[in-house]
Amino acid sequence: MLAVPEMGLQGLYIGSSPERSPVPSPPGSPRTQESCGIAPLTPSQSPKPEARAPQQASFSVVVAIDFGTTSSGYAFSFASDPEAIHMMRKWEGGDPGVAHQKTPTCLLLTPEGAFHSFGYTARDYYHDLDPEEARDWLYFEKFKMKIHSATDLTLKTQLEAVNGKTMPALEVFAHALRFFREHALQELREQSPSLPEKDTVRWVLTVPAIWKQPAKQFMREAAYLAGLVSRENAEQLLIALEPEAASVYCRKLRLHQLLDLSGRAPGGGRLGERRSIDSSFRQAREQLRRYRHSRTFLVESGVGELWAEMQAGDRYVVADCGGGTVDLTVHQLEQPHGTLKELYKASGGPYGAVGVDLAFEQLLCRIFGEDFIATFKRQRPAAWVDLTIAFEARKRTAGPHRAGALNISLPFSFIDFYRKQRGHNVETALRRSSVNFVKWSSQGMLRMSCEAMNELFQPTVSGIIQHIEALLARPEVQGVKLLFLVGGFAESAVLQHAVQAALGSRGLRVVVPHDVGLTILKGAVLFGQTPGVVRVRRSPLTYGVGVLNRFVPGRHPPEKLLVRDGRRWCTDVFERFVAAEQSVALGEEVRRSYCPARPGQRRVLINLYCCATEDARFITDPGVRKCGALSLELEPADCGQDTAGAPPGRREIRAAMQFGDTEIKVTAVDVSTNRSVRASIDFLSN
Repeated sequence: MLAVPEMGLQGLYIGSSPERSPVPSPPGSPRTQESCGIAPLTPSQSPKPEARAPQQASFSVVVAIDFGTTSSGYAFSFASDPEAIHMMRKWEGGDPGVAHQKTPTCLLLTPEGAFHSFGYTARDYYHDLDPEEARDWLYFEKFKMKIHSATDLTLKTQLEAVNGKTMPALEVFAHALRFFREHALQELREQSPSLPEKDTVRWVLTVPAIWKQPAKQFMREAAYLAGLVSRENAEQLLIALEPEAASVYCRKLRLHQLLDLSGRAPGGGRLGERRSIDSSFRQAREQLRRYRHSRTFLVESGVGELWAEMQAGDRYVVADCGGGTVDLTVHQLEQPHGTLKELYKASGGPYGAVGVDLAFEQLLCRIFGEDFIATFKRQRPAAWVDLTIAFEARKRTAGPHRAGALNISLPFSFIDFYRKQRGHNVETALRRSSVNFVKWSSQGMLRMSCEAMNELFQPTVSGIIQHIEALLARPEVQGVKLLFLVGGFAESAVLQHAVQAALGSRGLRVVVPHDVGLTILKGAVLFGQTPGVVRVRRSPLTYGVGVLNRFVPGRHPPEKLLVRDGRRWCTDVFERFVAAEQSVALGEEVRRSYCPARPGQRRVLINLYCCATEDARFITDPGVRKCGALSLELEPADCGQDTAGAPPGRREIRAAMQFGDTEIKVTAVDVSTNRSVRASIDFLSN
């Protein structure tokens, strides 16, 4: 059965611009100058996808940027010594007792919208501004979540600063990425003065695995705007999925670098506590001696001892618990090279550490009034940031075994502003409120019991555990032996204790890397050195195009019948490229061939559709939506010339799409000239 892309028939166009809505002609129709349609030259049952080994560009250094919701950072390694990961310089400023190998994801712009600072510098400068002056500055924090939650993300999407002013999200992200680019390149120049800058850096950007294609494309567009790479050298930028990066890094870990929450080696001690590396190493040394002879190859090749215990086919889950989202992926280890195979599509949701912050804000609303908190945030934005910083410091100390209460400092401007707005002080508000587990301390602070602090964690922690349990119930992931808990939120003793308590009884080994907050960043560097380490992924959605098929009575609905030139066609048929949850190997290609509608046509656009199920028949079915457009930019050519492998009068453009990488990719070639055609898929212009 032959298929025709569903864009109309010969001589008919959709929309006002024929250039944007080229029209196919049904197979077998008379060929005239106008019948050079975008007709596939292959049957609708496409040939089996072909696997092509990804071509690796040459580079001297990999620089990875872990762009997080609450904190961000970069790291790098040289191609000459890929295992040696260099962390960025520690940052000035920061909070006492907190490691500064990453910096807060905070951006400060001047009142005119120009870049001022990022990270601790931005936060501290904004803190020191006069309250009235601060109202004019644009301060952005935790803005990564806006990209995740936006249902209609485009290049024109706006972000709101703390003071309520807005600016294009693309510019905000580009400012942040440009900051990291400049810092990273400066550090590289200092470490390796002879290193040429141009075309020698492979950049890696981390994104949640649950992000959809528009969000991934958005980050790539921001990287172009920031000058990380050019569109002409797009292959210099890799998008890394955060739990995948963590998985790649965990492959390298030794026993003494892990905390086993079950209490089995490597581990011990009370939950949430970190044992020293030296102590762990002494206990692991005897185990290493036993492994040495049977696992020499794995250990010497850099695969960690925990992996040396595992066998081909063993399965594990990585739970990336970050500031904004929890991201779950399930991998199966493949021997002998230690490559990874994804067993179930990435899943997760908005269960990151910011959920605890929102619970605290809701608590303040219960005590002081929702209208007051909204007014305070709007009129005293810098003071509100101070309050959230004070809460963050106490949140990090929360734990299931903590005995004493926690004091949270209220900024003086909060106390003063409340008295002026309400006519009484905050102590009176606390006495009058229905919240009896928060008191006013004699030191002038909010005094919260440990039980109350832990309660703020419960909605978010429960969401994480429920999601992990739902994943483990899937038949595709039966036989999982390990759960790696990674990401900044995984540092929380509250979360560690809750996950172990809920899942330990299943016989699941819950393991936390010692440098859990840097796991994704370091893994992204390793991924940049060997992007083929994840050999097979699962497609999160079904993708395809709308086509015309020959109408079959009894099989096709009567309302889909279209008669043209005596031929009966079924409209709106959903021709599938790849199915949801289908395993797709890296480099595997889905190929289609198209013919431009007219001689001299310079551009072809073909709408792409997607859905969450694999049984959709028509692009009009519930759940099927237009998600993007395949664009082919054509060089002028004689549409009437004979072409190799195509009937006379047709110009064949052969497109090859890859669904097994972290991004959907497309390439195309003009069969008549064997020249590459500029091809792209746009997910942001819907």
